[in-house]
Amino acid sequence: MNKKFLVTVFMAVLVGVSAQAQSVFGKWKTIDDETGKEKSIVNIYEENGKVYGKVVEILNKDRVDVVCDKCEGDKKNKKVLGMVIIEDLKKDGDEYEGGTILDPEKGKEYKCKIWVDEDNSDILNVRGYIAFLFRTQEWHRVK
Repeated sequence: MNKKFLVTVFMAVLVGVSAQAQSVFGKWKTIDDETGKEKSIVNIYEENGKVYGKVVEILNKDRVDVVCDKCEGDKKNKKVLGMVIIEDLKKDGDEYEGGTILDPEKGKEYKCKIWVDEDNSDILNVRGYIAFLFRTQEWHRVK
């Protein structure tokens, strides 16, 4: 019975670790798909049943105080550091969609879909799109 208990506990821990590894939640290093440069750390979290992403660190120390001067509405001229750039995503199978993502450099908001890469759980695919036009970035899990 002791052996069965240990095997059960081990399997439960293994399943828990695997589920966590596949999760979109946590901190992700953003990579600019046009330049290949690391830009920021975004924390993906859930609140009231929806998923959000907040910029928690700017990696280029010369841009830490940058503001979203091209944004509209309540984000105009606000600091990008601390800004929620992913909003209102809902789970749909293995993906989260139905919300928006903001590109602070361009001040443009796009429909958004995110999902963990099926071959590498340390990569988050982040897609911003308008109709049939889209861009997909790969963000890397911060450990």
